[in-house]
Amino acid sequence: MLRRILAILAGLFLGGAVLVAGAGAIAIIITYPRLPSLDVLTDYRPKIPLRVYSADNQLIGEFGEERRSFSRIHEVPQLMKQAVMAAEDERFYQHSGVDYVGVVRAAVGNLVSGHARSGASTITMQVAKNFFLSSEKTFTRKFNEALLAFKIEHTLTKDQILELYFNQIYLGQRAYGFSAAAQAYYGKPLADLSVAEMAMLAGLPKAPSAYNPIVNPDRARLRQQYVLRRMRELNFITQEQYDAALAEPMKLASQSADSSSQPAQYVAEMVRQAMYERYRESAYTEGFKVYTTLDSRHQKWAYDALRAGLVDYDRKMGYRGPESTVELSGAEGEQQTEALDDAISELRDSGDMLPAIVLSASPSEVRAYMRGGKVAVIKGNGLDFARRALGGKASAAQQIRRGSVIRIRAHEKGYWEIVQMPEVEGAFVSMDTRTGAIRSLVGGFDFNRRSFNHVTQAWRQPGSTFKPFIYSAGIERGLTPSTMINDAPLSVVGADGQRWEPKNDNGKFAGMITMRGGLTQSKNLVSVRVLMATGTDYAQQYIQRFGFAAKQHPAYLTMALGAGAVTPLQMVEGYSVFANGGYRSKGYFIDRIEDQSGRVLAKTVPTVAGQNAPQAIDPRNAFIMSSMLKDVVRYGTGYRAMSLGRTDLAGKTGTTSDWKDAWFVGYNPNLVAAAWVGFDQPRSLGRYGYGGTAALPVWINYMANALKGQPEVDMPVPEGLVVKAGAGQRGGDEYYYEEFQKTNPELKVDNHGAVPGAGGDASGGASETPDKPAAQDAVENVKDQLF
Repeated sequence: MLRRILAILAGLFLGGAVLVAGAGAIAIIITYPRLPSLDVLTDYRPKIPLRVYSADNQLIGEFGEERRSFSRIHEVPQLMKQAVMAAEDERFYQHSGVDYVGVVRAAVGNLVSGHARSGASTITMQVAKNFFLSSEKTFTRKFNEALLAFKIEHTLTKDQILELYFNQIYLGQRAYGFSAAAQAYYGKPLADLSVAEMAMLAGLPKAPSAYNPIVNPDRARLRQQYVLRRMRELNFITQEQYDAALAEPMKLASQSADSSSQPAQYVAEMVRQAMYERYRESAYTEGFKVYTTLDSRHQKWAYDALRAGLVDYDRKMGYRGPESTVELSGAEGEQQTEALDDAISELRDSGDMLPAIVLSASPSEVRAYMRGGKVAVIKGNGLDFARRALGGKASAAQQIRRGSVIRIRAHEKGYWEIVQMPEVEGAFVSMDTRTGAIRSLVGGFDFNRRSFNHVTQAWRQPGSTFKPFIYSAGIERGLTPSTMINDAPLSVVGADGQRWEPKNDNGKFAGMITMRGGLTQSKNLVSVRVLMATGTDYAQQYIQRFGFAAKQHPAYLTMALGAGAVTPLQMVEGYSVFANGGYRSKGYFIDRIEDQSGRVLAKTVPTVAGQNAPQAIDPRNAFIMSSMLKDVVRYGTGYRAMSLGRTDLAGKTGTTSDWKDAWFVGYNPNLVAAAWVGFDQPRSLGRYGYGGTAALPVWINYMANALKGQPEVDMPVPEGLVVKAGAGQRGGDEYYYEEFQKTNPELKVDNHGAVPGAGGDASGGASETPDKPAAQDAVENVKDQLF
């Protein structure tokens, strides 16, 4: 009877097995032909984002829905591969798509534990799921996954499968693939990761959100320890490596909005817009690489200089109070920590200015909660800037108290200090004078706070920085640096009957002064009289040679004082004409565009001074203007630049009416740079708002680094100039056009601005070059006067 029962049971089991095998075979026969084609794997084309680089190959921006960096499997470090196999599929190179040993081990483990704790998905099965299937947990999906794994294993090599896995798997932080994850979490390539960092990344595929070291550092650490333990058990690492990895502290990259460490978001955005205009949506998925003209060192110098200048100006205005307030009154313990973490996660860092939420405040000490749970203690000198906000005299809005959102910064001497984000804005741009290649561009204090690019989009009055273009027009009309001009009150009645009476900044008048002296001291009345002598229509036409559109600069006498509208980029382009000997070199920021494989798709051909750039003004004019602008730096409003200890610097300060805009534009023969400071909604900068005090320090700070170790450059005297030694300012040389050596001692300006005999009507009807005898200026006699 027992044998009979056993035989029946064996028959039933065998019959069941045959039925199951038959059903499985039928399912395979029906399903296998319906499996998707593997073309997407054999012709793998991942969505690779647009990447923007500096000229010296530093990443400055990345744009795309997915962070992804394609890496060939031979480029992946062996330890990184082993870490992934230890965590996900230790028998990857032994099985044929489905690991039966792993299935049995997972089944036993789940049976012992009483619930499903682990699966048996191989790396090949995960590739199948990631490319072709959903994440639903059903038998049908798992069955199809296994069949696809077999098909993939019969089509691709193990290394090809592993390469797909390493580049396609999602690992959190918008990062797809391990190369992108290494940059997202640690800010460095795979090859530079430590064993501990590799183990951390290898633990992410199981659950990227649960084991994200940024969001869940404790759970991520436990997962990392498991991966390290498995690596040690499989002899992928030694005991010494294992111990060192366990002891290694977690050091994650700064999680700013920009994926790069280079502070060049404004340029990256300019590139993004240009690429979208050219390639539309494919700009974000085809893996384009754009190399800009930026020098990463120059960019960092410019970024630091502008921020330091704006913070310095803002500190003089005093502390305004906390940025906002977080309600903490009823929160305690873990509830308070959660509230603090939620609130601070919405606040962005701004360079070294970090957000913090005040836990307690007194006149002697402030305790503030920082990102990551750290508590900063600010006291002593760290409270100096905001001390008034800690006393009883501060208004409710200005007072620092529990829940206040403040900014703090680590002082170089090792303590925390309270700072604030400045309200004032600024711009800085530098350019190669010969080629127009932009070396640095900072469009504002913080791109994440305000993406408006003040270098290219802000149309502001240039003030006195525009005077050199008016003086250049005057020289072209026959005036010279030694022409005497009356710095005296002037009253002009316009066509509408309105009276205009320009004033000098200091309200004082110098009387008869040379044109060189008038520019050096930035005399408004001298500039107006130069424009009257030159003619407003002629000057309006002339400034177009520098790139200034006529519509932005109406042909009125106010043009002499910079009442038109310019951008900082236009100003560096205009000043570069003086710097490079009279050529118009247009600024550009994209050097070349490459595809994913490095093939050059487009390259900028710059206009180079002395080669293919158009001649904008007479080289003699450019040389004379540079000579005069050097005096501005040596003896005039730009004298602070002499702190750089160089003699090849030239430039001009600018301050507009009511101190709404502060400028300095300056150069040496190789590099030109412009600094602008002002409010987005124009209002007075106050008594600290002069070009020489607000903008010039920014320029000096940058140039001190940019020109360090660079030899001084002297421009050769162009042919056609006559040099008179000792006839210039403070005993310097003076320069004259060769054809204008004879003098007309009666040269005067009438009430309408006409210069009698100066080659025609100076209001605009004259030819570009005055008649030689009529407009000749004095070398022997410098007493020619413009009244």
